[in-house]
Amino acid sequence: GAPASGKGTQCRMIVEKYGLVHISTGDLLRAEVSSGTDIGKKAKEYMDNGMLVPDQVVTDMVVSRLSQPDVRERGWLLDGYPRSYAQAQSLESMKIRPDIFILLEVPDDNLIDRCVGRRLDPVTGKIYHVKNFPPENEEISARLTTRSDDTFEKVKSRLETYKQNSEAVIPTYSDLLNQVLVYF
Repeated sequence: GAPASGKGTQCRMIVEKYGLVHISTGDLLRAEVSSGTDIGKKAKEYMDNGMLVPDQVVTDMVVSRLSQPDVRERGWLLDGYPRSYAQAQSLESMKIRPDIFILLEVPDDNLIDRCVGRRLDPVTGKIYHVKNFPPENEEISARLTTRSDDTFEKVKSRLETYKQNSEAVIPTYSDLLNQVLVYF
């Protein structure tokens, strides 16, 4: 699904029910950025401009995570990957194929509102929304931050990029596709 379509929320519920390892490319990238690694610095430039991080960088991170023992033992749920035809083909060429492909569809206006109103608690990692899911108290409210890529312009750019790329990825997994329409 697109940015702010609810992937993380749905993934948490699926992981809890089936015991899979949740692999979020967004989380992997943000960890690299916050660690100040070379990959993180390069990724931040792209992310700050509402652009996708180059396929090879993301693929290398995902494949590395997929090879770790906990993932091999419990299975995996990829969140936000593959996002391009090249990424999907990289997985296919390595014989890495999901059992199911879930696509969350949310109207653009809802996605923009979710992103622009989204706030992150840097202490707990919990995500809030200024209107739909405000923090429990003033202490939390005072420390909330906004992601650098959650501005109106950057969200619009990310949505356009998402649409172009998803149209190229979906045919690779059309035999596994489960589409979920979300209108909130």
